[in-house]
Amino acid sequence: ALQHATTETSTMTFIRWIMFNNQIISLLVACICLSRSVATAFLAPPSTPISTHTKSSSSLHASSTNEGVVQVSRPDGSEHKLSYRVVRPMNLSSQQAAPIVALHGGPSIPSNYLHPLEDVVPYRSIVFYDQLGCGKSDQPTDITQYSIGDSVQDLKVLLKKLGVRKFHLYGQSYGGILAFEYMKSVATATTNNEDDAKCLSAILSSAPSNVAQVEGEFVRLLDELKQAHSKDDGEELTDAELEALFQTNHQCRMPEMPPKLKEAYANAGTVWRGTDAIKDYVATPPAEDASRMPSSMIMRGEHDFVSEECIEPWKSVFNTKFLRY
Repeated sequence: ALQHATTETSTMTFIRWIMFNNQIISLLVACICLSRSVATAFLAPPSTPISTHTKSSSSLHASSTNEGVVQVSRPDGSEHKLSYRVVRPMNLSSQQAAPIVALHGGPSIPSNYLHPLEDVVPYRSIVFYDQLGCGKSDQPTDITQYSIGDSVQDLKVLLKKLGVRKFHLYGQSYGGILAFEYMKSVATATTNNEDDAKCLSAILSSAPSNVAQVEGEFVRLLDELKQAHSKDDGEELTDAELEALFQTNHQCRMPEMPPKLKEAYANAGTVWRGTDAIKDYVATPPAEDASRMPSSMIMRGEHDFVSEECIEPWKSVFNTKFLRY
């Protein structure tokens, strides 16, 4: 799978976004803090809890958590379990500070690497879950059980089971694609149920709008690294050397890979993973008669191989009046 890193974002972008939508200030602060410290990966009442516990004292903010599973189904009648983790579950229905729902990347790189968000968002509930095929969730071997559309429906089931009424959405890499497709699905729904969860705003972080395009950027950056680091004797870099260079330049610009990211890779899925799983994806706008999508922001890391050209097309597919880039 292709992977990429998020790095420091523009201070001016941060200031403009604060002026634009103060509902999401704490979420954006979390994203910036996370981008400075953690490399990231590419590409009704809740169910009976598995456990309720408190994080270790090594965390910045010890918070109560609730873990459990929800059941999702497929058109062929098969059923699967998704594992979720809610931080500060008592605040899940807060009217002053709506929860954050975090969508991991991959596909099939589980949510572990996003968990540091809970240390920089001190009071909101945060919902993490492992999408089908990775982490603690079921991992069916039948490839027909996976699709972006199925993942959108799984998210809707999770929100309903957890009783989430209003929330902010954060999607990283493939999670950003999933976030967009979820919002588009809601905007184009023919019926409007007042009991449905309402997305207040969204951040798409290092999310490509066109998978073939980002794969092309990956190849281009590899070629640049080959040329910039060619050996004096004309011998080409080995695959291992090139991989290490790519990691330090465009994947994880830290001396050591963070433990949470290592943990995520160790529990990654194998059936529906990486850009090959979504190679034909190109973001398209909702229908002209669709309702407005939530206020949103598009961001990326400075050295991320999800380049400016890869995220530029998002501007033309959102129908929201308030999109920051």
